[in-house]
Amino acid sequence: MRWMLLLGVLIGAAWGLQTFAGDQVLRVKPCNAEQVHLLKQLEAQESLQLDFWHFPSYPNRPVDIQVPFVCLQAAKVFLESHHIKYSVLIEDVQAMVDEEAREMEFNQRSERSRNSFNFAAYHPLESIYKAMDDIVAQYPQLVSKIQIGESYEKRPLNVLKFSTGGTNRPAIWIDAGIHAREWVTQATALWTANKIACEYGNDPAVTSVLDTMDIFLLPVANPDGYVFSHTNNRMWRKTRSKVPGSRCVGVDPNRNWDAGFGGPGASSNPCSDSYHGPSANSEVEVRSIVDFIKGHRNVKAFISIHSYSQLMMYPYGYTCNNPKDYKELDEVVKAATSALTSLYGTKYTVGPICSVIYQASGGSIDWSYDYGIKYSFAFELRDTGRHGFLLPANQIIPTAEETWLALKTTMEYVRDHPY
Repeated sequence: MRWMLLLGVLIGAAWGLQTFAGDQVLRVKPCNAEQVHLLKQLEAQESLQLDFWHFPSYPNRPVDIQVPFVCLQAAKVFLESHHIKYSVLIEDVQAMVDEEAREMEFNQRSERSRNSFNFAAYHPLESIYKAMDDIVAQYPQLVSKIQIGESYEKRPLNVLKFSTGGTNRPAIWIDAGIHAREWVTQATALWTANKIACEYGNDPAVTSVLDTMDIFLLPVANPDGYVFSHTNNRMWRKTRSKVPGSRCVGVDPNRNWDAGFGGPGASSNPCSDSYHGPSANSEVEVRSIVDFIKGHRNVKAFISIHSYSQLMMYPYGYTCNNPKDYKELDEVVKAATSALTSLYGTKYTVGPICSVIYQASGGSIDWSYDYGIKYSFAFELRDTGRHGFLLPANQIIPTAEETWLALKTTMEYVRDHPY
């Protein structure tokens, strides 16, 4: 077994890919505040190279941790010695990564032979950008492409604008993929872009929304990180900016917004996956969205799509105080997720970020809400941990279809409640 794991590591290294042979994802269930504190201490142990898929928050809330094979025994001994319950959620991370890669390779061959795009597959960035161009070409009267900036590594930040005309109309903003490894979000956003274009003139709800409002959709909010997750490290989360004075690279772009920046739930350690960056809006990817929203001056809804956990949330994350529009926002997410559940029975949990997952400062929808965009929401798509960030491609379309019902319900509400 050890020989096979070593061989896998060497093969991966030869191709420049980080491998996860023998890594496991443990689901840990702290039962009290002391155990939560112990898990936070464990998170700070850089030598163990633990990757927290779900961060410690409250007692009885599951914490998902990817543990490198070489550290499995140490991690399990730590948990057992402190009587912290855990189970193995994913037996071998590399096996799932390999299966995903095989599916992608098969799909790419199939697409080349058919000369068509498969929305039910994961794609590299250049394929996503080409698909966006194809949507613009197919629906030129409705869809246009706007470049709102460039990433740290000079990749374009491409937004699709859906509009039936007019200037500075009320708008809905949707972004996905701010965390690179959450591949189902970029795929869902692209499917959604095609769905919006197809449904205008056919679906009365979509037609009505676009007759009165514009929609701006950014399918890949963190292109550098997304490319790196394909070429080097499937589990990469952050941007790829250089951190002055550190050997570590990247900032968590959803801890980098000017909303309680640097507060609880964000790390000052550049090597942490939740590193908030040297200053608010230090990341050009974040700054580009902020500048666009401020420049537009009439955005009425801000929706950010993440995975995983099956949640729909509203502010706040940087504080556990409820926003002034708490009751209305709660009604919206309940209606939206009820529509979502009606399709396949997928259950979502709803509420403010701080109470639903954990306190997290510097998040996008906290910034948008404080900026005055009342209808600010974040999705966490499928699943609840069985596959985590490695959701099989055969779940892309069902995920997108059910999410679409929630998005459409939300957009209709925003249309009917101007402010």
